[in-house]
Order: sequence, then structure tokens, then C-alpha cells
Amino acid sequence: MDEQATSPRPDDRCPDITVDDILDQDSKPVPPEVRDDEWRDLGTDAVAAERYTGDAFFEAERTKMWPNVWQFAAREEEMPEPGDHVVYNNVGRSYILVRQENGSIRAFHNVCLHRGRKLRLESGHASELQCPFHGFTWNNDGSLKQIPCQWDFQHLEERDMNLPELRVGRWAGFIFVTESDAAPELADFLAPLPDKFARWRLEECYTALWVGKVIKANWKAVSEAFMEAWHSVVTHPQILPYTGDANTRYSIWGDHANLALTPFGMPSPHLRDEKLSEEEIMEAFDQTSGRSASAGGRKLAKGKTARQSMAEANREQFLEALGYDSSDATDSEMLDAFTYNVFPNMAPWGGFAPNIVYRWRPWPDQHATLMEVRILGRKPKNGDMPEAAEMRFLEEHEPWATVEEWGALGGVFDQDMENLPYVQEGLIASPNNRVELGKYQESRIRHFHQTMDKYIAGELP
Repeated sequence: MDEQATSPRPDDRCPDITVDDILDQDSKPVPPEVRDDEWRDLGTDAVAAERYTGDAFFEAERTKMWPNVWQFAAREEEMPEPGDHVVYNNVGRSYILVRQENGSIRAFHNVCLHRGRKLRLESGHASELQCPFHGFTWNNDGSLKQIPCQWDFQHLEERDMNLPELRVGRWAGFIFVTESDAAPELADFLAPLPDKFARWRLEECYTALWVGKVIKANWKAVSEAFMEAWHSVVTHPQILPYTGDANTRYSIWGDHANLALTPFGMPSPHLRDEKLSEEEIMEAFDQTSGRSASAGGRKLAKGKTARQSMAEANREQFLEALGYDSSDATDSEMLDAFTYNVFPNMAPWGGFAPNIVYRWRPWPDQHATLMEVRILGRKPKNGDMPEAAEMRFLEEHEPWATVEEWGALGGVFDQDMENLPYVQEGLIASPNNRVELGKYQESRIRHFHQTMDKYIAGELP
């Protein structure tokens, strides 16, 4: 699948109104970071179904892609003090990230260099890294501290016994690791996201809620369910009164970053004949959205649209109540779904409202995925950073709606997850080994696969 030159979006799109038209009507001027946009025509080639099901492709991912990319491994607030550490596992690898005395973070392969046992099974705090098997011990900087019965290991050079180290990158409160010495610097890998996210200051945020569940589908199929919005008309009909699903603007940058910007506070183009009132739009948002500050307790402001009223409610609760100036926070940044993707398995939302962060990992192979959803809350401006919530692991029988803290959002996730095991079963049974994608609305999925192909072919990093 070859990338094509940058080109205009298709003219035969569903909506009568564009995202720029919506932004033009907002109550505050929209900054260039939100207006800035880029899309590429990536063609219309089908994707092979075996990419989601085959052992050979999964092995190519494991050996040629995963070791060479930057992976989101932790948030800063998970490990605030020296000696705090986070264990991150993925596709058979295990890493341990450790906060150093000077505040920096180092990452090591979580493997004892004696007999191979994992040094740590869980995140936590330790003054040293000691293997529970025989007691080989390392300092938190990875240097060797002690070998029990040292007399029996005279053949080992101390310098060769330091824990193998990974590169660490930090951005907006997120901590990344990579095994690759050839990978670009993290800022270059993420570009242009650091510039776009700067005004949203996610480093001021903390993990307020964190939920994970194993989904019986390939990690790519699960992540792709969050790369396009047009499934909402069938999968999420309850959100259509306030979601411009088919108005979504898709943007693509470089190899590793893309965006679906879905406007809220306006009806779906699929409901254009229903003539919903502004009051009906606002009521639906309050009752079925996970991003509403008013929770049904606020009326439509006089002379304002539902979108403007809802943005004002969010501005007051999510910024002003915490001591932040909201004067330049636009309606779009307080409401809309800025669903960015960072290749290969992370999706941080932009904007000023509580930010959602998705992460997907094979669990343990190509037929299942650990899907994680974090909600980032903003700390009080003059307060300390709250402790990070620990991940709540949902068992197979527990729906996402079990998590009462995120209100209606859990029901939306349940609707998505209900599809995915059947997607996997269908891919396994595919009679023609083809997955057909829309040229525009599913262009982010095609972008993802084209980047994957570059890693497997050795073209990246």
C-alpha cells in the first residue's frame, strides 16, 4: 500500500456542514493549533484479514515492529518518588521503569541476569532491585550491587552485569520506552502532537480513573474501533442527537500520528430531518455523554446554542473551579472528541475537558487484547498532584458499565466491545481474506497499516 501525495478530502462526503463551519460559530476564536489540518489520499487497497489472525504476521509484529517503536509505558504521577517503579509488560517483554534520586527515570529489562527470573511482578516502591530467587541485587540505577556467594562467580565481570537499559522519553506527563537505538527522538516520533497539545497542558493532569479488560479480538481490530466515528449511527444511536459523527474531520501526519475530530453539541447528519431543538440536544448530551459537567442540572443559556451552553458549563467546572483561567478555552476544546492516535497502540484525547487515554496490548497473543481506558483529571492549580488511580481490572463477566464513576461512558464502551469478538470470529472465517476500508472515514486505519508495513519491511525506524 503506497502513500499518495497530500490531496483535498473527497467532495462527496455525507455532511452538509464541515468542522470549520462549526468552529466558525463557536463563542471564542479558535487557535491555529485546532484549525491546522492535513490529510493524505492513501488509496483504496484492501487489508488482508490474516493480519489480524495469522501466527506469521503476529510474529513479524513482535520481532520487527514492537522493539523499534516508542511505547507508552506509564504516567509521571504513577511514580512520583525516588524508588517508585512501574512494571510494563507487552508481547513477551517485561520492562521496569524506576524513578531516580534526581527525579529522572530509567528503564531496564525486568530480567535477572543470573537465572532469568523477573525482578518485579508488580509496580511499587523499592530501595533496590533484588531477585527473589537467589538474591542477586541491583541498585535502582541498574548497577550491580551484590552477588550472593561472590566467590563462585569470579568469572563474571561486574561491568557486564549492569541491567540492560532502554531509552526513556517523556512528554506531557506520559513516559515512553523503546528498545531501539535507531528510533528517532520521542518529540520527532510524536510530531506534530507536542505542539498541538502544548496549550492543553496534560502534564497538569493525573490518572483519576483507570480500567482494563481483556477483549477477545486482535489488538488492531480493537484499536481500529476507535479510529473512526461513523459506526455511531448503528452502534451508538443514543449519542446521535449531539454527535456530528459523519461531520468528523480526519487528519494524518507523518507515520505515527493522526486525528479524528468529532464535534459535539450538534445532531448527527443522519438526523437532519428530525429538526431537534437546542434543548433536546443539550438534554441528550447531559444524559448520555461522559463529558458533561452539567449532568442535567443546567438549562440552555439565553441566546446561546446547546453547544455554547454545554461548553460554558464544562469551562466552569473543569477549569475555573480548579483555579485556571478559561478565557481562551474554546467551545471545541471543552466539548469535542479530539481522538489522536500515536502509533502503534495509544490514543490520547486532546482538549481541556477530562481527557480519555486508550492503550491496547496483545493479551497474550493475536486473538485477545488488554484494552485500557484512563480518564485524566486536572489537578487544582494551586494544589498537589493527586495520587494516580490504580488499574481496575474487569473480569470477563463484568461490563464496562459496572464502573459507575464514568457514568454513561461505560455503556458506550459496552456497545463497542459487543461487536469485537464477532469481528475476530469473522476475520478468522473470512472467505476472501479482505477487509475493505472507506477512502476517507477509515483513512486512519489504512494509515496505521501502511506504517506497520514500513516497520515489518525494515524501512522504519
